[in-house]
Amino acid sequence: MLDQVEKRLRGLLNDEHRRWRTADARGAGVVESLAELVAVGADRVRPVILLTGYLAAGGDADGTAAVEAAAALELLDTCTLIRSDVRDNAALRRGIPALHVSRAAEHERNGWAGDARRFGESTATLAGDLALSLGDRLAARLPAPAWQIWDEMRVERVIGTYAHEAMAAEYLDDPWPGRCISGCDRGCAAGWYALRHPLRLGAALADRPDLDTAYDAYARSLHAAWRLRGFLDGGPEYDWDAELLREILLEREERGIAERLIRELVDRASRTAAAARLTPGWCEELTAFAVRMAAERG
Repeated sequence: MLDQVEKRLRGLLNDEHRRWRTADARGAGVVESLAELVAVGADRVRPVILLTGYLAAGGDADGTAAVEAAAALELLDTCTLIRSDVRDNAALRRGIPALHVSRAAEHERNGWAGDARRFGESTATLAGDLALSLGDRLAARLPAPAWQIWDEMRVERVIGTYAHEAMAAEYLDDPWPGRCISGCDRGCAAGWYALRHPLRLGAALADRPDLDTAYDAYARSLHAAWRLRGFLDGGPEYDWDAELLREILLEREERGIAERLIRELVDRASRTAAAARLTPGWCEELTAFAVRMAAERG
């Protein structure tokens, strides 16, 4: 099914490029930029989670709706990454220059009019708009229950990201994932939309609304474990304030307590999967996925 998702993404972007190369050669440039970024996103994390939720719910492996939804989800994620890179002024994305950086460099090389940085940011944002439009085009064909989850996810993702940015601006952004552990809140911009919504979307596409509660509980526990692992191990999202907090809070004993909490959260997610009525073999798959997500990074 992932091969079909790749084929769908390539075909969609190739068709758009062919269309605009004839109608507007300059317009084709934004399609090229988007296609390059999509092509290097080899992990396809969110499509994998959606398809896992779909197949675990008994979905048909030959079903086209799940492929459409997975491709739409990858485009939505690409839009989010582009806009996040512009906000954060990130230099790299997926091992290549971030889109706003490469477009700004193109502006400078050609000696074009205006400010290169502003050109890079505005054209990258337009590429994000294009990704979102194409994702919505695919999602528009989904069955009504799945489209409702898609629509909910789109809105909550914007509100959650805004809340995260506002909290950071107000010096209220706490790198310690306490809210995730005590019960996920929608103001968190990381992980939540990568787990809960794709799983629920997969269940809806498999016509299994009875799994909504189980997938929600699984995602909450695993999200908390993943966020706690990120805090302990560090990474791009955890800058100097998180490093300082780790040094203050995490002596050897406290780190051991945090590691036990991660294991408890993973066990809770695994028990939730075991209690759900899933296709044989997929409970073990969800358990293994939870272990991988929360594993200590080398």
